[in-house]
Amino acid sequence: MEDHKVLNQYEILNSETHRDLMIGTGVAAYPNFVNIFLSEFPAAASSCPIFFAKDANTGEFYAAALFGFRKGELLVDGAEQGKAAFRPLDLLRQGFFASEENIAIDPSHPRFGPGATIRLFDEDGQPTGALRNIQRVIGGVMTGRDETKAFIKEMLDLKVIEPIDIDLSFDDGEKLSLDGLYAVSRDALLDLDDATVVRLYRNFYIQAAWCAAFSLNQVAVLARRRNEQLAAGL
Repeated sequence: MEDHKVLNQYEILNSETHRDLMIGTGVAAYPNFVNIFLSEFPAAASSCPIFFAKDANTGEFYAAALFGFRKGELLVDGAEQGKAAFRPLDLLRQGFFASEENIAIDPSHPRFGPGATIRLFDEDGQPTGALRNIQRVIGGVMTGRDETKAFIKEMLDLKVIEPIDIDLSFDDGEKLSLDGLYAVSRDALLDLDDATVVRLYRNFYIQAAWCAAFSLNQVAVLARRRNEQLAAGL
């Protein structure tokens, strides 16, 4: 399966052309809304709310973790430095993409820029531990994409995913509404018949659905942190 982000200007990674290529020690800070995959739901739910949204180009649903209430705002601990406890695969693979059976890179990505010190190939042209980790991440992304699409389709068919309105008020008087988001309904999950629950349990869907449902408790946590930042003058 090919990564939809691979464009003509990207390069297929190989040990000859990229023998001396290096990457930086970390990844960039999180965007406030980060694409995630089904296997990541438990870890994500421990740090931030999980929502669903529609891709503006395709209209397809995708899952994402909310790290801040608006663009440029990060409220999860460590996210400003790219070191939050939950580190999404879609961020760990920054600069790398799948192209059929190969890995492609965006050579203009900051990860390959000044300060990059970690080699991808050793002196014999063999993958280093860093590259092997990237390979695992890319594999997780490609597998996770299909798994998550199947999960979302099942939840939509069962009418478990529904639009959600979130209106927030902060200590500085600002009011904020989050639009265009969808969430897993706890009531809808409880209404599922036993046979359906058992079927969903066997492919991890019911566990993931409850992770997403309970992750909405993190909205209040992020709101509190925002108020704490306001109080501190940040």
